[in-house]
Amino acid sequence: MQFKVLLTDHEFKHLAYEEEVFEEAGVTINFVKAQCKTEEEVIEHAKDADAILNQYAPVSRRVIESLEKCKIISRYGVGVNTIDIEAAKKKDIVVANVPDYGMEEVSNHALALILSWARKVTLLNNEVKKGNWDFKLGVPIHRFDNQTVGVLGFGRIPRCLMDKVKPLGFKLAAYDPFVPAEEMEKAGVRKMELEEIIEKADYISIHVPLIKDTFHLINKERLNKMKPNAVIINTARGPIVDEAALAEALAEGTIAGAALDVTEEEPISLSSPLLGMDNVLITPHSAWYSEEAMVELRRKAALNIVQVLTGEKTPYALT
Repeated sequence: MQFKVLLTDHEFKHLAYEEEVFEEAGVTINFVKAQCKTEEEVIEHAKDADAILNQYAPVSRRVIESLEKCKIISRYGVGVNTIDIEAAKKKDIVVANVPDYGMEEVSNHALALILSWARKVTLLNNEVKKGNWDFKLGVPIHRFDNQTVGVLGFGRIPRCLMDKVKPLGFKLAAYDPFVPAEEMEKAGVRKMELEEIIEKADYISIHVPLIKDTFHLINKERLNKMKPNAVIINTARGPIVDEAALAEALAEGTIAGAALDVTEEEPISLSSPLLGMDNVLITPHSAWYSEEAMVELRRKAALNIVQVLTGEKTPYALT
């Protein structure tokens, strides 16, 4: 039996890792590659597909309702905001992601952003390159044990981050309504409610998924409640932070800084006021990346499809 697998879109130089997984599967797979950007383009290519491999193209309700025999939609990455999960459920289509491929990378990146801010590394580097050899340009810098790193969300990545932050001496706190305080305590982390962590943390690292309830979770009201020395770190999804409110808070000195690997619009608009601010660090959605993580991501995303098409269960199924 032959299966049609549609790759909706991708930004890779080659597809050897995916093709290798399909070749190892022991079934015949017609691997169709597209570069869809719109719903209409996905509908055109996906109508008769048995499986969909997705990166950024929209797999919306309209797309899913047009599918005739699709059994699985597998996404490169952790987030599945490109896919209408409820629509997939109604059609008994498995939606799967790869939640564990970049834990080390994202937690390392978040840690790097925290440490860069805690020691003003990027700021002082930029000043030296301007000819300003003066440590006072980084004032104030505080000892780690006088500061609290708080995480929003306590899943795989923030737990990994906390394990790395703990030996440095920071106080640790987490907000996650789905994780009991006892479980956090075992990891040496104090459980806080959202408003408490907003008011008390010196560094707030975001690790929640982008859903309706987390859209603009960090908004003007919450920014106004933060400590004036607080720094926002976001390696999750851009729209969790209201960037207009963030820019205003940074300009007015309501909070001290921000370190963003993700933005509301990607790539970030060159007209964004954040790009002109010395108290903002921005990286191009690169926290997930290492050569090893990329291979793991691509093989596991393809393996999700193979498992479902051959009658197995994928451990990464969300529906």
